[in-house]
Amino acid sequence: MSAVKGSQLQSPSPAPLNPQMQPSDTGLARPQAVPAPDRFAGFKERISQPVIAAFCAGGIAGAVSRTVVSPLERLKILLQIQSVGRDAYKLSVGQALAKMWKEEGWRGFMRGNGTNCIRIVPYSAVQFSSYNFYKRNIFESYPGQDLAPFTRLICGGIAGITSVFFTYPLDIVRTRLSIQTASFAELGSKPAHMPGMWATMAQMYRTEGGMKALYRGIIPTVAGVAPYVGLNFMVYESVRKYLTYDGEQNPSASRKLLAGAVSGAVAQTFTYPFDVLRRRFQINTMSGMGYQYKGVFDAIRVIVGQEGIRGLYKGIVPNLLKVAPSMASSWLSFEMTRDFLTGLKPEVSQQAL
Repeated sequence: MSAVKGSQLQSPSPAPLNPQMQPSDTGLARPQAVPAPDRFAGFKERISQPVIAAFCAGGIAGAVSRTVVSPLERLKILLQIQSVGRDAYKLSVGQALAKMWKEEGWRGFMRGNGTNCIRIVPYSAVQFSSYNFYKRNIFESYPGQDLAPFTRLICGGIAGITSVFFTYPLDIVRTRLSIQTASFAELGSKPAHMPGMWATMAQMYRTEGGMKALYRGIIPTVAGVAPYVGLNFMVYESVRKYLTYDGEQNPSASRKLLAGAVSGAVAQTFTYPFDVLRRRFQINTMSGMGYQYKGVFDAIRVIVGQEGIRGLYKGIVPNLLKVAPSMASSWLSFEMTRDFLTGLKPEVSQQAL
């Protein structure tokens, strides 16, 4: 037998493992779980942008806050439009709400709220998002800068004017719908079928002067909204900062509610006469209820002359009663929704770095 000479036989070296493979307990490689791609990553990226998140959160906040206080909101309007000789709702808040319930039931409490929500969703969305936009792109020298109170006031005022021009026709229609079924003698007997939002808007357009009719009262509205929104943002952010304790990034929900209530009460008290003027002008040409004011200063002269200074504050009691729950729920729902949406921003994958 011949001896076979040669080098010692060696087993082949194992092939390198695929980076996505892991050795199992048996020594065999098994696939590593790879996260499935997020099909909604693009959508989450867009909706988490600060201005877009503020737009969506503002719309939700507006709908929530208006629905919560709808009965008081309608009562405020009915009180605002009563001049000398009109005393159908010259009652206490409790008596007036009871009257509304007795005559119209639950629908009376919600009359005009659907239109109000249709109006307030874009109004509030534009207001919050434009404030965020102006703040970031005009007033902040660097991202996250803590603005001075007066700067917040100006920024909020511009945001308020922006939102008014986009949604004013819906506001004037909401006012008309709120008083159509009220028991004012000047309105006569109630029709069997009440016109809705679009029918009311079309009728105003046809019979009261076209687009001019849908923007009647815009001047006192802007004059009141600009300082109102400015004060609201300025006071809220100042009180919120004060209520944020050392070591906290954000105050608790209850403290946010308190900040919203305080900001709303301050803003409403200072600008309320403009709200009364707005309502009076919105029905200035309404059959049976019109006032025929010649202008803002003429309206102030007539109201103060016939009704005294109190005439400029008609309806302020139900208004202040609604401010706390309205503004508190608005700010809280806005911040919660905004934080949720901005939190949707996809995390950058480490493998993509």
